[in-house]
Amino acid sequence: MVLADSAVVTLALPDILQNLDASVGQVAWVLIAYNLVLGVAAVPAAAAFARVQPRVFSAVGVAVFAGASAWCALADSIEVLIIARCVQAVGGALALIGCLEQLVEVRGERRGVATWVTAGVIGTAAGPVAGGLLTQAISWQAIFVVQVPFALLAVPAALSVASAPPQEADRHRPAVRANITLALMSAALTAALFLLVLLLVEGWGRSPATAAVTVSVVPIAALAAGPLVRLLRPPHDVVEVAVGCFLVAGGLAALAIPPSAHLAWTIAPQALVGLGLGLTVDRLTSQAMEMRLPRARHAGWTISARHVGVVVGLAILTPVFTADLQDAQEPAQEAITSLVLDAPLPPDDKIAVAQALGDALSDERGQVPDLHPAFASLDVDPRYRAATDQLERDLDSQLERAATWAFRDSFLIGAGIALLALLSSLRLRRRTS
Repeated sequence: MVLADSAVVTLALPDILQNLDASVGQVAWVLIAYNLVLGVAAVPAAAAFARVQPRVFSAVGVAVFAGASAWCALADSIEVLIIARCVQAVGGALALIGCLEQLVEVRGERRGVATWVTAGVIGTAAGPVAGGLLTQAISWQAIFVVQVPFALLAVPAALSVASAPPQEADRHRPAVRANITLALMSAALTAALFLLVLLLVEGWGRSPATAAVTVSVVPIAALAAGPLVRLLRPPHDVVEVAVGCFLVAGGLAALAIPPSAHLAWTIAPQALVGLGLGLTVDRLTSQAMEMRLPRARHAGWTISARHVGVVVGLAILTPVFTADLQDAQEPAQEAITSLVLDAPLPPDDKIAVAQALGDALSDERGQVPDLHPAFASLDVDPRYRAATDQLERDLDSQLERAATWAFRDSFLIGAGIALLALLSSLRLRRRTS
């Protein structure tokens, strides 16, 4: 849940924008604040861990996470929601560090770390899917309400695992290269987990539930990566990471140039991204932690690398696609004007359509407008209803093309970041060979 929360609100952002009367920039901070605080708090939390029993550390972290989740659900303003998300991230950092040591206590070093890493990969990939389904079925508040009982059940579970504070010597420096590669991959994956759902919902006008089902390809492919690796048996871990980085770059590049707004065109690119996620994030996390003591401190560095990478990705990509979306508005409006003028409608109906569309476009607040209400409000002669419906379809297609074009540069930048991660992984091979 803690790692799913880094992206769980992505598909709920449009609803949060409307319900809390916020700006686009403020809503972005619902994502940024959580990842930033989690990334910053992880290392200090790991440093404090040596003086506290793991079960107490985990239980306190989970309890804070549960309380903050309830606070998020009750937030009546965007400012309160952002503050609650920051508190949620602090509790999440404590829980992540504490539960690692408890998993090792219960399952042994290798299996415990592997379980911890795998849970992170699944949570990261599945977050948008769960958030989208809950938002569509109930509301955006349901995302946080659902977490509370599960988190509260985890408190006695954490307290039941007795172990002493770890007395591990500070023997190893952080794995800088692996953590840098991990941060770059997290930044690149932000393009897939954040931008894609925005394109589907805001650009192509799909419902949150439809978008959630569509992006479920990513976690499914990520889960398939493990069996695929065991089948192919790559000669070196670095080869696995390099292939994963290349797959993510290829998937993001394909998302930048879909032939149309049909959802099918996103399936294969998402599969590439999901496989790349499964091949890289868990392997890089393992490389950064393997045989390094104290275990909790190196886990803190990997958490920090992942979530600071997400923040960097959001900081780079958000202004790019926002500016491109604004730049696409003028040519899109010109194309809309041309389509209205060329439509086989009487002059009076064309004027009525133009006025209704003008109102819709003026209310768009920097987003892709929904033109259906404008057409639904028209009083058109039944003889021209078919022509009006065709005009609506043509205009929707034009807006979809404009939105797709507006997201192109951001996806390509994400692909470029994945290639930087590939170069970093190759340098990692030279240092370790």
